[in-house]
Amino acid sequence: MRLSVKRAVVLLLMLFGACTLTRTLYEVLTCPGEVPRTHMVSIRARNWNQTQYRYNQNTPMVFVGGVPRSGTTLMRAMLDAHPDIRCGEETRVIPRILSLRQGWGRQTEERWALEDEGVSQEMLDAATRAFLLEVIARHGDPAPLLCNKDPFTLKSAVYLSHIFPNSKFLLMLRDGRASVHSMISRRVTIAGFNLSSYRDCLTKWSNAIEVMLSQCMAVGRSRCMTIRYEDLVLQPRATMRRVLRFLKSPWHEGVLHHEEAIGQPGGVSLSRSERSTDQVIKPVNLEALTRWVGHIPADVQQDMENIAPMLRKLGYNPKANPPDYGQPDPEVINNTERVLRGDFKTPMRLKRLVQVSASFNVFKA
Repeated sequence: MRLSVKRAVVLLLMLFGACTLTRTLYEVLTCPGEVPRTHMVSIRARNWNQTQYRYNQNTPMVFVGGVPRSGTTLMRAMLDAHPDIRCGEETRVIPRILSLRQGWGRQTEERWALEDEGVSQEMLDAATRAFLLEVIARHGDPAPLLCNKDPFTLKSAVYLSHIFPNSKFLLMLRDGRASVHSMISRRVTIAGFNLSSYRDCLTKWSNAIEVMLSQCMAVGRSRCMTIRYEDLVLQPRATMRRVLRFLKSPWHEGVLHHEEAIGQPGGVSLSRSERSTDQVIKPVNLEALTRWVGHIPADVQQDMENIAPMLRKLGYNPKANPPDYGQPDPEVINNTERVLRGDFKTPMRLKRLVQVSASFNVFKA
């Protein structure tokens, strides 16, 4: 009798093990792209009114990027003014981590050494995913839709789309002449860009945006949307309606008045190290749209087609000086008149912030 009981127990254990093994193999074969549940990282956070949110790798999130000085800060500030979205300031560490991860994935001696030592690409993906999720979820107030804005992040859009399968991407485009003039005139340090040379900066701009655009196209239109800075400034209402539809977020009038949400609970937070801070505290206006005209050296202007071939590919006329970007909305004209008259004053709580921001700004390409 005892022997029968022991045999029964052994048989049950064997059956249980067989069922577990079968289920595991089924999950692996039917869902090869998914991470086992034991590896799922989940983060809980509460916002300013104590609402709790839970985030994991399958949580929808948005990545905003583009070449620096292309309107990425304005876009994220307008999104931050939406009650359901939180972008926050640049993290600065995310592009660096993505760059490191890219290096570890190349077919080099370092990758082979890592794999020989038991560090697989799957392990690195899981660690990278956990790191990014932790930073994005905790570096600002939680919200239904999380957003990250680090300009060069979109150089890794394909990889991000893999480790965060429900993510979407907003790629900001701007006339490269305007972006480069802004870098040089405002002394915005970007690794690899020679701020003493329009020719060098325009070449680097063209190369960088080409990489980001190719990544965006590889991700696909259903997940990556391109937005022209000029459209955002000239027709902010129509542009933001398109953006929010793409993100499947309801319309909110506050996105057109982001300056009113600065410093408010659940609103727009600004960083001392973001050079655009002194611009985004103002309403959307035309002040910076064509500021570059007349500043690019004649020899560079003459050779623009060869220096920055992406200008024409993006629909900008390299020979137009000044260009015709389109007609502004009446509310944008009104905002611009207010700014030029000096009607808009910097809020007292931000005066020191704006002054300090001028001494910080380094982008890693």
